[in-house]
Amino acid sequence: MNTIHPTALVSSKAKLGDNNVILPYTIIEDDVEIGNDCIIGPHAVLYNGARIGNRVKIYQSASVAHIPQDLKFGHEKSLFIIDDDTVIHEFVTLHRGTKDTGFSKIGKNCLLMAYAHVAHDSVIGDNCILANGVQIAGHVTIEDYVIIGGLTPVHQFCIVGQHSMLGGGFRAVQDVPPYILAANEPLRFEGLNIIGLRRRGFANEDIYALKKAYNYIYSKSLNVSQAKEIIQRELGDNKCVKNVLEFLSKSKRGLVGK
Repeated sequence: MNTIHPTALVSSKAKLGDNNVILPYTIIEDDVEIGNDCIIGPHAVLYNGARIGNRVKIYQSASVAHIPQDLKFGHEKSLFIIDDDTVIHEFVTLHRGTKDTGFSKIGKNCLLMAYAHVAHDSVIGDNCILANGVQIAGHVTIEDYVIIGGLTPVHQFCIVGQHSMLGGGFRAVQDVPPYILAANEPLRFEGLNIIGLRRRGFANEDIYALKKAYNYIYSKSLNVSQAKEIIQRELGDNKCVKNVLEFLSKSKRGLVGK
């Protein structure tokens, strides 16, 4: 059974699971689907195209699945997907996809702090944290276990690699490789995210292999193509290093510098 405050405006066409709590003055439009055990509102708006998983918390005045801020958007049907156990704090704005991909998405067990923004056609992986005021532009990919510090914007079409951490108050205008710390202006490589990796149970041999790989990638005597050849030859059997090589192969905007 769902608990819906009498001031909430919930469309009879919306699909709600069980044991959800809809707080005062929430608006839920027709084409919205909500799983089980969620808390929505107060004053939150879930627009057409919102797809909410289980045990999701959406706090006051958040906006989910509003139309993209993209002049090419033609009001085509599209989605914004929020997966299980994610928390969306107050005044967060989440815009659904365009015809380019059809959706935007936030994965499982993520935390988006107040005033964060995720634009059209962007995908946030699982177990990510976006601190207060983080601004994710369109067509951005944030891989799993990424932490982005407060007020940091990420430029459109950038990729932020898994298990990386970006400091607050900087700008990401190029791709951020996995497993690293990035900070300063312009944003640059500041070493491995060693504390984060150890907290998540990474083996010492994996950390050592990653450190050696990034010594090659950010060597002043090598370009990225040369570094990839050496890494493949010396470290290519390591699963974490394989992830780095895969990331390098799909990077389009170039890597943050050193």
